Amino acid sequence: MRDYDLRSALELLSHMKGQLAETDVPVDPEAELSGVYRYVGAGGTVKRPTREGPAVIFNRVKGFDGARVAIGVLASRKRAAAILGAEPARLGWLLKDAAEKPLDPVVVEGPQPCQEVVRYATEPDFDLNRLIPAPTNTPDDAGPYITMGMCYASHPDTGLSDVTIHRLCIQGRDELSIFFTPGARHIGAMAERAEQLGRRLPISVSIGVDPAIEIASCFEPPTTPLGYNELSIAGALRGEPVRLARCLSVDECAIANAEYVIEGEVLPGVRVREDQNRNTGFAMPEFPGYTGRASSDCWIIKVKAVTHRRNPIMQTCIGPSEEHVSMAGIPTEASILMMVEKAMPGKLLNVYCASAGGGKYMAVLQFKKTVPSDEGRQRQAALLAFSAFSELKHIFIVDEDVDCFDMNDVLWAMNTRFQGDRDIITIPGVRCHPLDPSNDPAFSPSCRDHGMACKTIFDCTVPFDMKDRFVRARFMELDPGKWLPEEAR
Repeated sequence: MRDYDLRSALELLSHMKGQLAETDVPVDPEAELSGVYRYVGAGGTVKRPTREGPAVIFNRVKGFDGARVAIGVLASRKRAAAILGAEPARLGWLLKDAAEKPLDPVVVEGPQPCQEVVRYATEPDFDLNRLIPAPTNTPDDAGPYITMGMCYASHPDTGLSDVTIHRLCIQGRDELSIFFTPGARHIGAMAERAEQLGRRLPISVSIGVDPAIEIASCFEPPTTPLGYNELSIAGALRGEPVRLARCLSVDECAIANAEYVIEGEVLPGVRVREDQNRNTGFAMPEFPGYTGRASSDCWIIKVKAVTHRRNPIMQTCIGPSEEHVSMAGIPTEASILMMVEKAMPGKLLNVYCASAGGGKYMAVLQFKKTVPSDEGRQRQAALLAFSAFSELKHIFIVDEDVDCFDMNDVLWAMNTRFQGDRDIITIPGVRCHPLDPSNDPAFSPSCRDHGMACKTIFDCTVPFDMKDRFVRARFMELDPGKWLPEEAR
């Protein structure tokens, strides 16, 4: 079995021109590290100036001898495609196929790479603030955040397991706060059930893992309903099962080759204010590009142990960066492709969840009309996309001759194939996402509650009976390499 992990991904990127950089200049994890990467390669919905650039390894992190921090591993669709062994435009289809043919994870016995170093919370010098080099994104953050932690837990009744990324803030020497978006994540449902039973929920947090796991973990219902273990999608992507290690201090498993594992239990009946230590009023920057308000109702993970590899690599991301677009957007593309393909095979050519929507709010559908009766089906596909992913707010539909991954081309289609009085379809008063500040009654009366939105379809396709009037200028198809080498183009 091949060892797919963070280190193998970084090794791959090191051989790709311009995709990985390292620095030995000491960096402070307190806002400075993320501040540097904002300029180097964050992209996404981060406040400008920012850009798409290489992933970076910071080899010297102040206050943490021997630990390194990697950021931006997935902050590029090109990098994500290379790591998964696919073409960038085919990633949604790749994830769709993996979700349809899952490969369950396996538990491997005995000590695993993630347990080369073991620290128990009972040790007098145990302190998460000294063990985990978790950065803050901005000076306003509620505390150090683990932004790329794969939370793994099992349902108290069924024993079925799930992996999800949650907002985790270090609150004390052996405590993490965990934020559960109501009704949106399965581990939240597991914690609620354990609380009803008056029990603690064992949980592990694996940090620094195979990027295939990080992307697969972001699938959501209806593609992956409660009881569907997203690690099986990562297994299908790799053609071999994800290996799990048994935790040492709680009755749960963790990813065997993770760089760090935090073992603990979600406490029943305990809630804390997320910014209790700093009183900033804020949590951390979220994917829409705004800093989220601190929750007053976070659950607590009581940490029992931290295990890690020798010379561990902490992996982190900036909340609104292109990394979120890769992790959230590609599974969304796969979910939309899966649903529409079942309803109208061969009509939806591709989907792109664009950077401007953070991977969640906006999708571009590339649709092909081949017969007169296809007219109108493009809008049906958009409605199916809304049902496949409830957090979508805006959908653009384009024809097969428009590159759905090039937003300039999409906007060209909007400017030459779209009329606002006939091609905008609005669906007001639909539940969407609470992190969009415009989804609020104070912004629009159509939002009856915070988190509701007016979902909108922008149909930028040519009517089928007019297609011959909208033929793009026909250029000669050739290989420019005869005249100019690739690096000159």
